[in-house]
Amino acid sequence: QVQLVESGGGLVQPGGSLILSCAASGFTLRYHDIGWFRQAPGKQREGVSCTTISDGRTFYADSVKGRFTISRDNAKNTVYLQMNNLKPEDTGVYYCARVAAIHYVGSAYYQTPYENEHWGQGTQVTVSS
Repeated sequence: QVQLVESGGGLVQPGGSLILSCAASGFTLRYHDIGWFRQAPGKQREGVSCTTISDGRTFYADSVKGRFTISRDNAKNTVYLQMNNLKPEDTGVYYCARVAAIHYVGSAYYQTPYENEHWGQGTQVTVSS
């Protein structure tokens, strides 16, 4: 059974850092593109970052580019999100999911999760002074 368990969130001051982890089970991570998504209060879930298997490329939404770094440890079936220089607008619940597609509309980045993905409970990130 597919399971995704996110952890590492918390309360941090602006400019601070966090490392999120996503432990995957029920499937082999190395065979999937996987990404992080977030949902801010009152907003739709949005794609933040993705790491692909085909060529190891990484993708980021403009809002986090240069501040966030996605990585994966296939041996541990785990994906990470290093978040630096956090801003209040980064506040939200962060989820990981397998990614079915990525595309751009102009310069806007979008990533589409697997249909009927087994979403985890997410991990809350709050950036506030």
